[in-house]
Amino acid sequence: MLKDLVYVVPKETHSEENLKKMLTAHSEIKFVSLIGIDLSGNNTDEKIPIEVFLKDINGFLNGAIQTDGSSVVLPGIATLNNAKVDMLPDLDVNWYVEYNDENVDLETNKPVGTLRIPCFLYHENKAVDSRYALKNCVEHFKSNLLDLFKKYPSTISSFGIKYEDIDDVIATCATELEFWVMTPNDKAHTEELFTSQELQEQYWTRTKGIVKTALEKTLLNMNLYGLKPEMGHKEVGGVKAKVDKSGNFNHVMEQLEIDWKYCTAVQAADNELLVKNIVEETFRSNGLDVTFLAKPIEGVAGSGEHTHIGIALQLKNGKVINLFSSTKEHFLSIFGYASVMGILKNYEVINPFVSNTTDSLRRLKPGFEAPICIVTSLGHSAEIPSRNRTVLIGVIRDSANPLATRFELRAPNPHTNTYLAVTTLYLAMMDGIKYAVTNEKTEDDLLKELSKKAEDDADYLEKGRAYRSEENVFESFTDEERVRLFGTAPATVYENLSALDKYPEKKAVLTAEGVLDEKLINSFRLGATTRWLIELNHRILNDYSNEIRNCKMLHSIDKALDLDVANWQKINDLRYYLMKDSYSNKSLFTRIKLASEAGDYEEVSKLQVEAENKIAELKDLYSSYKKNLLDI
Repeated sequence: MLKDLVYVVPKETHSEENLKKMLTAHSEIKFVSLIGIDLSGNNTDEKIPIEVFLKDINGFLNGAIQTDGSSVVLPGIATLNNAKVDMLPDLDVNWYVEYNDENVDLETNKPVGTLRIPCFLYHENKAVDSRYALKNCVEHFKSNLLDLFKKYPSTISSFGIKYEDIDDVIATCATELEFWVMTPNDKAHTEELFTSQELQEQYWTRTKGIVKTALEKTLLNMNLYGLKPEMGHKEVGGVKAKVDKSGNFNHVMEQLEIDWKYCTAVQAADNELLVKNIVEETFRSNGLDVTFLAKPIEGVAGSGEHTHIGIALQLKNGKVINLFSSTKEHFLSIFGYASVMGILKNYEVINPFVSNTTDSLRRLKPGFEAPICIVTSLGHSAEIPSRNRTVLIGVIRDSANPLATRFELRAPNPHTNTYLAVTTLYLAMMDGIKYAVTNEKTEDDLLKELSKKAEDDADYLEKGRAYRSEENVFESFTDEERVRLFGTAPATVYENLSALDKYPEKKAVLTAEGVLDEKLINSFRLGATTRWLIELNHRILNDYSNEIRNCKMLHSIDKALDLDVANWQKINDLRYYLMKDSYSNKSLFTRIKLASEAGDYEEVSKLQVEAENKIAELKDLYSSYKKNLLDI
């Protein structure tokens, strides 16, 4: 039966005639839903009966559908008194049909389907969504690159081609999805998870039971949509599941990763949304919860979504050239070196679009294979590809396959808005490429500048900073050395967003092409700030309060030793400092709430850092206190 279903509606078939023919032949497709991506990465979803769509397909294709812009994240753009947002379908990407296996159409005996159509969001006749930003960015990138090729033909002569040989510039992208799965309501102790992680008991081991079944079904379902999965495996986090009396696995808590084939930039971001839906629905149907949080469990490995980016040239003779691959004895071509330099130089203003939640920044801490420094790795020699997992952005190379050369940005997480993150990456890459090409830099020139010492002057990269390391940046440098060489990582959402004010010359790189204008950036920033404050005051502090309340006195007075009493006193003093008010003193949590209400976001940021440090201290103290008690 599954073979009779339509899963993908290719971009070549988006005419009114083809759609009518397909939908009439597949009456199990009952609904249409338009997918618009707001500035926080949320996607719209609605159920429009297929009969309504069939009556006016032409109207739908030309933007007849509208939504309430005040219900999506477009602050400062779509307001309560000006909320109409038009939804215009994107005809240049694949559409797909999502099926509900729990709702079978009685007439066809097939699951009910919904045609999901990616679209752009227009407010006052101007596109204001994340998808359009990426599509527009790619078009600008292609145009600028072709102009450079035409003006500086020597830059592509080493590839054995001329400007006239080029048919198209292709911006390629792929993401890897990491996530945690667990049986509902089951929780494992952090120490148990940490110990298993340090012993590497889960990484790349076999999946079993319902996890194995769900993973296999997920990969098979991805194939139905033509996503070409390449791998599914266990990640470093998790503990061994238990077997109940019936022989079934329960108490599941494991971290998994799924990879699939690269694609063009916009299609790759669309595919990522589809994969997340497939993962959630498939694992849920097998009785497992899925979380895409970057750091669902403090003290244990978080989930990343490493993002791969590249540039290819499609020639008129059908040949494809990877623009990053070197034709000489070098790590990269001129365009490869220049692109990574553009990203590294401007990363302070890229970072807000990559990591703009407290959860995302919690993941970017030393010791969990997540990047904390603005630094790259190329390899110890051009013959031996690098796989340094401690850097922000690494070069992925295969000496036997030049087409595989690309960059891997390791900072994104499953909740990163891939559309906007990739947009900022390509804008920064173009800044580096323009510098290299217009100044007629050679591969040797660029490698020397990229490898410079912090104190060295440079034409493009900044003095006082180093940008390349082939060492383990967690272990080979002290905290002070890392800060001096590679800069300070933001500790809070406010600190990260403040880079857009702190580095106006770098922000200008993002606005230069008009892809991201001031209004769009300010809307994104306002949405991220609002989310940060709401999560902090109404979720994070509530969770902290519950943790504090769970830190109870466990010793009995008659059996306690002086150390137990002293330990408990430290714990109790910290509990009071964090959340207990008196007439004369306000607790730390209350001060955070008051600063939030006053709009003093810098003070909120400082107090949040203090709260996180105090909570970590409390956990350590309480763990030591419990371990010293014989009777609990």
